[in-house]
Amino acid sequence: MSKIIAVTNQKGGVGKTTTCAALAGIFRDRGKRVLALDLDPQGNLSFSLGAADGGLTIHDVMTGKCGIMQAVKKAPVCDVITSNILLSGTELELRGEEREFVLGKALDTVKDDYDAVIIDTPPALSILTINAYTAANDLIIPMTAEILSLQGIAQVKDTIMAVKKFYNKGLNVRGILLTKYSPKYLLSEEVAQMAEIIAGQLGTKIFDTKISSCIAAAEAPAHQQTITQYSPRCRAAREYTKLAMELYPELLSADKG
Repeated sequence: MSKIIAVTNQKGGVGKTTTCAALAGIFRDRGKRVLALDLDPQGNLSFSLGAADGGLTIHDVMTGKCGIMQAVKKAPVCDVITSNILLSGTELELRGEEREFVLGKALDTVKDDYDAVIIDTPPALSILTINAYTAANDLIIPMTAEILSLQGIAQVKDTIMAVKKFYNKGLNVRGILLTKYSPKYLLSEEVAQMAEIIAGQLGTKIFDTKISSCIAAAEAPAHQQTITQYSPRCRAAREYTKLAMELYPELLSADKG
């Protein structure tokens, strides 16, 4: 059965897509079956993983135009379900009492085909975000050491707690991931301390692993590679590998065989 992981924050530019791509690449390098699901209408994860444009997308799956396996594309890193701007209209297209469970029901049909499903969520609180939370086992919340990024977590906190109460009691907030982090700046430490308070309210923690600022993280998508492919020796790539081991040692302990 798949481990379904949603990466989320209300604020954009905090490293959600980079984190999704990095984890997908690390798991795939260990021989795991990985599906990356782009739930952001901007389609950044689709592009970053080298998934081809055109064809069926997650919008077609969510609106019932196709089954989920029909939308899967084979990309160099892993299987990908792509997204495009049409997904932004899903809020109006999904109706009925069960609209929060559309994605979860679709993923139920492939949960035995993958070891990990990684969902890149949009930087907005919408029916797409709620579907991701309802479908997921685990949430990872990246944030930069900035006040606005901290506000993004504060805003998403109420949604997470509501989903846990009404739709997905088993949702596990695994932790808050500090990205673009530099301990030499006082602001980084101050924001980290405030994030600890929110983590406590969510019943979670700040990950021991923190991701450093790294130009390779910005360059890798242009080459349609993960950071661990593009610059495997850079500090951030090593930190993402450490994060994967902190999160899921059971997935990385041995190759699938």
